[in-house]
Order: sequence, then structure tokens, then C-alpha cells
Amino acid sequence: MKYGIMRMTARFCWITNSMQAIWLAALLCLSSTGWATQSQAQNLFAPVAKVNGSAITRFDVEQRIALLKMLRTGGDLQAEALKRLVNEKLQLDAARVLGIVLTDDEVATGVDEFAGRNNLTGEQLIAAITNEGIDPNGFRQFVKAGLAWRQLVGQRFSGTVFITDAEVDRALNLLGTQGSVRVLFSEIFLPTNNPKNAAITAELAPQIAALRTIAEFSDAARRFSAAPSRERGGRVPGWVKLEEVPALIRPLMLTMRPGEVTDPVEIPNAVGLFQLRAREEFVAPVASNPTLDYASYLIAGGRSPAALAQAAKVRASVDVCDDLYEVARKQPPEVLERTLLPSSEIPRGVAQELARLDAGEVSTALTRANGQTLVFLMLCERTRAPETPPTRDQMRQRLTNLRLNELAAAYLLTLRADAIISLP
Repeated sequence: MKYGIMRMTARFCWITNSMQAIWLAALLCLSSTGWATQSQAQNLFAPVAKVNGSAITRFDVEQRIALLKMLRTGGDLQAEALKRLVNEKLQLDAARVLGIVLTDDEVATGVDEFAGRNNLTGEQLIAAITNEGIDPNGFRQFVKAGLAWRQLVGQRFSGTVFITDAEVDRALNLLGTQGSVRVLFSEIFLPTNNPKNAAITAELAPQIAALRTIAEFSDAARRFSAAPSRERGGRVPGWVKLEEVPALIRPLMLTMRPGEVTDPVEIPNAVGLFQLRAREEFVAPVASNPTLDYASYLIAGGRSPAALAQAAKVRASVDVCDDLYEVARKQPPEVLERTLLPSSEIPRGVAQELARLDAGEVSTALTRANGQTLVFLMLCERTRAPETPPTRDQMRQRLTNLRLNELAAAYLLTLRADAIISLP
């Protein structure tokens, strides 16, 4: 095996720093590149991906991006949209295999349930989606996949999860804290961005996956990896909380032994291999559901230099949220919004930014109106209310749901690995 890896070294000598682009795409788990040809770009219904022969069109992706924007989802929306659409096709196919077919009434109930989280009726939510130019049928498909997956997980795994009294006792004793897992791991990314590279990677990846020592994996990373971490022998710096590990390999990190390497994980333009170096449990303060008081000052121009310069000027002139009233005094009232909500009710993208802030701190990472308006987001105050301790039955149900979520994530990972997925 070592001889085989050594024999491949010369063939990988062309890997240079330019391959960092492939590594960045790999971290996103999906390519964020454009569509393949100009003619396809002009055709909304041209396939941009296929899952077991079933097409995902550019229209599907653009519609999902619009929905994610409406739901205030952050990050690379094109990559996130495509990832979710792929997962939903796999979830619906797996549900059909088990005979799970949802009726229109069940989907309508699911829409009502989703809308109820935002204090809306299903009809009101559909009207709001339509007003944003989003096809309601695409939204219903999103809801349908979630409902079908919930039923599948229940049928497939509910009878396999048993929470003992000792586990309930331990969880109750840890109230006010939460148990979590963190890992040390290393990574190797091998390029598949053209037929020649794909052929070399196909021969090399299984040899790396068979390695069992940290030294061997580190040596292979320095020789072959396309990621910047190759300079560190593939080591990802420091302990990483499990929830911060890339979703595709998160379930594997719970079951691997130190020194083991994942099977090759196919991602656009590359194959990833990951080695667990160490894993440990730790106890951290529990994250409650604080109430957040925050201000959103809207600046025209999106992320243009002029708008960012204005944001910097405003930041230099304010210390607390009340100072923003003077900044906005001669402007239309809608440019300044003051909001007081529990964190669970705040739109996801805004909540993610506020989670990084202390009182008096500011974020300018968000925009509105399709990027035409910059959001000057300032945290005014964060208050935490005491929570009522759960009963034993409630805690048992919590632990059951956590275990089911882990099993579901691992099963979805298996479906992705077994599927024939063609991405742009």
C-alpha cells in the first residue's frame, strides 16, 4: 500500500496553491460555480444537477434561493439551495420505497404547521410566498419532503431507540449545562476537476482510506492534498465542536476510532478523506432562549463602498442603540427598526449574527432588498429568563429525539453515498 502511494507521488506533483479553489468548494460541500453553458443559463428548465436520474433545474434552484432569502437563511444560498434540493429528492425516494405517500390534505396540514411557527395561517403564508415571486408548488414540495422524512425516520428507527433511566438521570443532573462532543481531525482533498485528475484520485483515494496511523495520513496530506492544510499535514487546527464539523462527516465522527479514516466523500470537483485524531466529551453552559433587544438601521446601496463607508461613520458615532435615533432623526421612520423578541422567534440569519455580538457591538454582514440595502445590526441587550425544568418524561423524549436525529443524519449520509448524483 505504501508502495502504491509512493508510486502516485510523481503523478500528483502538479498540485499547487491554485487548487485552493477546489478546497473552498469542498468546504461548502457543493459547488458555487455557474451553470455549464450559456445556452443552459438562458433556459430556466435546463437540468443543473441529477439525483438518480431525476433532474434539478435552474428554476428549482432559483426558486429555492428565493425561499431561503425569505426565511432569512445566511451563507452561500446557491450551495445551500442545491444541497437541500438533492437531500429532498433522496428523502422522498427513500420514503416511497417504504410505501410512504402523502396526501394533499397531509401536505396542507404540514403547511399550516410551518406557518403556525410564524403566527400565520397556511393561506397567509402561501399568499406571502406568492407575493415574493415564489412558486407555491415548490414550497409545498419542500414541506412534503420534510413530512415524508419524519414518517420514514419514525418507521425505520423509533423502535431501535431506548433511553435508560440512568441516561435520563444524568441529563437531569446536567441541567444548566449541556454535554457536547469535540474532535481533532485531519483532512485531505483530492481533485476530480477533469478526467485525468479524477482517474488519479480514483486510484489513490482507496489507498489513503486504508491508512490507520496519524503519521501516514499526515504524510499523504503533505504529498497529495489540494487544501492549504497540507502544510500542516492535513491537520484542522484545534478542537472542533461536533456541531461545527461539516455535516457530511459529522455522524461518522461519532462512531470512528482515533486513527480511522472515512471512506472517500465525493463532493463537486474533489474527493475528501478525513481522519479522526481524538474525540472527547465536555460539559458547557446550556444555551437558553434569551430575549434580544436589537436595532436594524438600513443604509441604501447594499455592500457598495459608499454604503460601507456610511456604516463605518455611523459605527464611530454610536455607543448604544439609543444613539441610532439621533442618526436617523431626519430620515424616514422605516430606516430604523427596534425589535424585542426571544431568540427562537428571530429570523435565522439575523439570529446567527446577533449570537456573535455582545451588547453595543455591530454587524454589517446582512443585506435586504436583494442586496440593495445594507443592514447595520446592533445588539442592544440580551436577557435570559429562567426555564422550567423538564419532567422525566419530557427529558426522555428530548433524548429520544436527539438520538433519532443522529440516526436520521447518518442514514441521509448513506443515501447520498449510494446515490448517483451529478452536480455542476
